[in-house]
Amino acid sequence: MSSSNASRLVRAAMALALAGLTAGCFQPLYGSSSPTPGGPGIADKMSAVEVLPIDAPNGTRTSRIGVEVRNDLISNLTGGGPAAATAYQLTIYISASTRQVIVDINSARPEIQNYGLDATYVLKEVGTGKVLLSSQTFARVSYNIPGQEQRFAGDRGLRDAENRAAKVIADNIRSRLASYFVAGT
Repeated sequence: MSSSNASRLVRAAMALALAGLTAGCFQPLYGSSSPTPGGPGIADKMSAVEVLPIDAPNGTRTSRIGVEVRNDLISNLTGGGPAAATAYQLTIYISASTRQVIVDINSARPEIQNYGLDATYVLKEVGTGKVLLSSQTFARVSYNIPGQEQRFAGDRGLRDAENRAAKVIADNIRSRLASYFVAGT
């Protein structure tokens, strides 16, 4: 065996040894075990979050989107199972916007638009009312508006964009809450 092959073998063995030593230091974010022995796991903490109804004027698109965000988030936090006893309350505020991306030069009508959804959220401890986490997130999705004759297709495109944006917001908030419960920051 040549010296270069031997040195490669030694380096590979050292890398595997270091990997073996650090293997116990990492924990999956959504794992079932607790960071502290005997304490609640991440799934237990996340299912103890009560997502308050999102305040929006009744009968508006924002109201429907608020319900979508809330329902997606509740499903994400509980995993579809029953919620645990409430230990935290999450308040969410949302605002929506649309921007024209591409305009038809012949008709001056928008063909592609961006739908934006911005959310600000606050996590409070139920017993003390102490603010544990305050943050913001956003989602930007695009949708097509077919010709002037297809008005309902344009409305459906907007609704699909709203649903996709609501899903992104719920996923972002869930990830941030999981990060908070694991790292404490």
